[in-house]
Amino acid sequence: MKTKAVRLYGKKDLRLEEFDLPPIKDNEILAKVVSDSLCMSSYKASSQGTDHKRIPDDVAENPIIVGHEFAGELIEVGSKWQDKFKAGDKFSIQPAINYEDGPVGILSAPGYSYQHIGGNATYVIIPNEVMEQDCLLPYHGEGFYPASLAEPLSCVIGAMHANYHTTPGSYVHKMEIVEGGKMAILAGVGPMGLAAINYALNRDDRRPSLLVITDIDQTRLDRAASLYTVDFAKSRGINLRYINTATMKDANAELREITGGEGYDDVFVFAPVKQVIEQGDAILGFDGCLNFFAGPNDPNFKAELNFYNVHYAYTHIVGTSGGNNEDMLEALDMMGKGLDPAGLITHIGGLDAVADATNNLPDIPGGKKLIYTHITMPLTPISDFAKLGESNDVFKQLASICDKNKGLWSVEAETYLLENADKLA
Repeated sequence: MKTKAVRLYGKKDLRLEEFDLPPIKDNEILAKVVSDSLCMSSYKASSQGTDHKRIPDDVAENPIIVGHEFAGELIEVGSKWQDKFKAGDKFSIQPAINYEDGPVGILSAPGYSYQHIGGNATYVIIPNEVMEQDCLLPYHGEGFYPASLAEPLSCVIGAMHANYHTTPGSYVHKMEIVEGGKMAILAGVGPMGLAAINYALNRDDRRPSLLVITDIDQTRLDRAASLYTVDFAKSRGINLRYINTATMKDANAELREITGGEGYDDVFVFAPVKQVIEQGDAILGFDGCLNFFAGPNDPNFKAELNFYNVHYAYTHIVGTSGGNNEDMLEALDMMGKGLDPAGLITHIGGLDAVADATNNLPDIPGGKKLIYTHITMPLTPISDFAKLGESNDVFKQLASICDKNKGLWSVEAETYLLENADKLA
């Protein structure tokens, strides 16, 4: 079968190409990719090329397919897996497969390391190790884009599960955020920050009593506040506050004052910015846990921490990179029960938009960029649909559908796009 895919050959060398997939083996599965959301991690992979730990050294000769936040349906299932999967099943992928015999060892991942599987393709071959590691995950909800966004949601789920707290005199770590505690999400209204807010407000097992979201972009703060409202948070027992720290004279002192001077139990940093990390450290309370979520591009990136507080106030730091299988299953379960991640999405595009968008992702404003791999379409902000609709009937109808949904993407919009957009030649 022929496939079209965006493949990485080296630093910033992404190419949309058509090529033949080999026949599947008995232990493999042929799948159709429907949607993939672009991730900053793909930008880092493209920027670093073979310097990236997940990228094989021989990509110049054996290019890999990029993209790891994808969903679709199974087309043909090898005999080994026919008792577990069948053609027509909708799926998502946990890319962090932790498979020691992969192309680059334990760090091998679809979207970084493989020639025949990645999210920015029309058809892919799912290798045996993905199923062996239980990383091919069924999706039973509506549409496809929620399953694409299950992977980024799983990352914030994993981050909150990874936080821990202690009891003085005990060496037992109590995993998770503090139930009924004080939480801050700094630089928190980008795509991943929005996912974290959505999860924190909607989970049923554990929630903070105070949730403070900071940023220095008032427009993005206002959008976040319109999506995840203070009133809804209040109905969930959470005091939610959106704060522009650029307007504060002494942000650290004023953020601590919100907690009555006690500081925060759980602080999440969503930007690899030295000052933001140091602010997170400064507002920690006793036994506070700082989670550095945002992976830096610079291997020598550093920030200062208060080690007096580490010693006497039991403050500590963790870092997470991606979620595990349980986190993905939790994300997919929440999606299947109606959690809608559409608020993360600000742009829609076709497979022909991927290479340029990925290589320039930090310079493209807004949230998640959602790609539909079987159509041709420039990367387009949802907010531009109405203007484009003045001369294009497809955009006119998409604008109408999104307007009914508070300007957000939806399963209805996805269905209409897939039925009416120009197909990839």
